[in-house]
Amino acid sequence: MSATDPNMPPLKSFSLTVMAMIAFAANSILCRLALEGGLIDPGSFTSLRLISGALLLWLLLLVRKSPVSPRKADPRAAFSLFAYALCFSYAYVDLGAGTGALILFGCVQLTMISVGIVQGERPAMMVWLGILLASGGLAFLLLPGLRAPPLDSAMLMGIAGIAWGLYSLRGKLATDAITATAHNFILTVPLALIVSLTLLPTIYLTTAGALLAVASGTLASACGYVIWYSALPALKSSVAATAQLSVPIIAAVGGVIFISEPVTTRLIIASIAVLGGIWLVIKK
Repeated sequence: MSATDPNMPPLKSFSLTVMAMIAFAANSILCRLALEGGLIDPGSFTSLRLISGALLLWLLLLVRKSPVSPRKADPRAAFSLFAYALCFSYAYVDLGAGTGALILFGCVQLTMISVGIVQGERPAMMVWLGILLASGGLAFLLLPGLRAPPLDSAMLMGIAGIAWGLYSLRGKLATDAITATAHNFILTVPLALIVSLTLLPTIYLTTAGALLAVASGTLASACGYVIWYSALPALKSSVAATAQLSVPIIAAVGGVIFISEPVTTRLIIASIAVLGGIWLVIKK
């Protein structure tokens, strides 16, 4: 199937969208499983995730008979992707799967909205209300208290969300999203190797940890992004944005099932505020 096919049957686009959202949430769950269990250090998880994803996408380019060229990579997009992946891993040392996904996708959406405003968009009153509600929800989640997530980890996940938002905006400039994603992943490999060499004295990984990182890189990241880009041509922008609001909920459910993480009242209230606020922005 072509990644630019506009005539996709509704059932197929729906199925691809569901699979992509599950893959995005799986990244949170796989990372949390690996780090919470002490199976691997965050730097190694990041490196294995990016390198394995790059390898799979490179193989995909070979299958598509697309030439690999450094000129097809976007250095700013690749750096944003690397910054997202690195901060994502270190943030999940202390964050729950659902909490991390909520902060991540909240910051992604707020970043993209903010860039639009800076570039001249003039939001309606309802949009401003949504932005304030979503921002307030994130602030409520981070208020000091027994159930508040660690501030340093939350800030790292916020940076990851900003980086992913910027990466997504750069991706809009690509004429072939899959090829661009593959080249950007490939361009992160040298950065990942530098991180690995820098952290060499503190590297710790087990077979299980390495397998979880590779699963995150190949299945949840590379395949997830390919599936998502395959579904996007059949989706309206508002539908695509709304679909991503499901990721923190899926991640929270997965955290309960696979990691036995609690769902706190604070997380529920913050989720309603953040997701509700972003919904108001998307609805316009």
